Amino acid sequence: MQFGTVATRGTTTAAARTPEGWRALPAPDLSGHLADGGLLDDTAPLGELLDDAEVLAPLPHPGKVVCCGLNYGEHIRETGRELPSHPTLFVKYADSLVGPTDDVSLLAGTDVDWEAELAVVVGATIRHADRDTAAAAIAGYTVANDVSVRDWQYRTLQWFQGKAWDDSTPTGPVVVTPDEVDPTAGLTITCRVNGEEVQRDSTKTLVFDSADLLAYISTFTTLRPGDLVLTGTPGGVGTARDPQRFLADGDVLETEVEGIGLLRNTIRLSPNPSLTTRA
Repeated sequence: MQFGTVATRGTTTAAARTPEGWRALPAPDLSGHLADGGLLDDTAPLGELLDDAEVLAPLPHPGKVVCCGLNYGEHIRETGRELPSHPTLFVKYADSLVGPTDDVSLLAGTDVDWEAELAVVVGATIRHADRDTAAAAIAGYTVANDVSVRDWQYRTLQWFQGKAWDDSTPTGPVVVTPDEVDPTAGLTITCRVNGEEVQRDSTKTLVFDSADLLAYISTFTTLRPGDLVLTGTPGGVGTARDPQRFLADGDVLETEVEGIGLLRNTIRLSPNPSLTTRA
C-alpha cells in the first residue's frame, strides 16, 4: 500500500492511496498517525475520499532523521576509501525536510551537490534490535535526496554542518509498504539534473541494507515510529567528478526510486534563503 500526507480544503491529513484516490486517515499527517500507534497496512481506518489532494512531505515531524554515508560500493570507491566495517552515520533535523515538489532553498555561493537516496520509515519502537526484529519494524520506504553543501561539509572532519541545512532534503512522494517493494532484491535508484542522468544504481548493492542499519542504530539510540533512516547515495555525485560539478540556481533536480516514486525539486540559491518561497 501507499501512504502519505496531503493538503486538501485548506488543511492537511494523513492519507492512504487507494484505487479510487486518496482517503483520509485520522491524523493531521503521517508522522502523527505513526506516533499515535497507527499502522501502514490494510487495517488503517480509511475515511472520506479526498478531492484535489496535494501531496506533501510524507513525514514532516520525525523524531529522528539518521543518515548513512558511504554505503554504495561505487560511491565509496569514487571517494578513494575502502569498504567500511561499520556504517558512517550523521543526523539531520526535521527542519531540513521538504516535499516532493518543493524548492530546495540554500545559500548562494555555496557548493551544492545531489545525493539520491532510499529512505526507511520506522514503524515500531526498537532498541538493541537484532536484524529480524529490525526488519519487522520497517513500516515502509520513501525517496529522499540528501542535498549537501560540500564546502561547509568539508570545513572539518565532521559532516554535520554540510548536511543539516533547513529546506534542503526533498522527501516523498509516498511511503510504500514492504509487501510492495523489496530494496534487498534491488530497486533502481536514479538522479537527474535538468533531465540529464547523473546517478543510477540498484539498492541491492548497498553495503548495509535497511535492516542492518536499523539494528545497528538501535544499539545506541531508540528508534520510534515515524523516524527516518536515509541509506546512502550511489556513485556519480558532483564533488567526485573531474572537473567538479555543483547545482546552480534554477536547476531541476529529479530523484526516483523504482516502485516508490519521483521527486522533482527546483534549486533556489539566494543571499537569504529564508526569503525564497516553496513551489
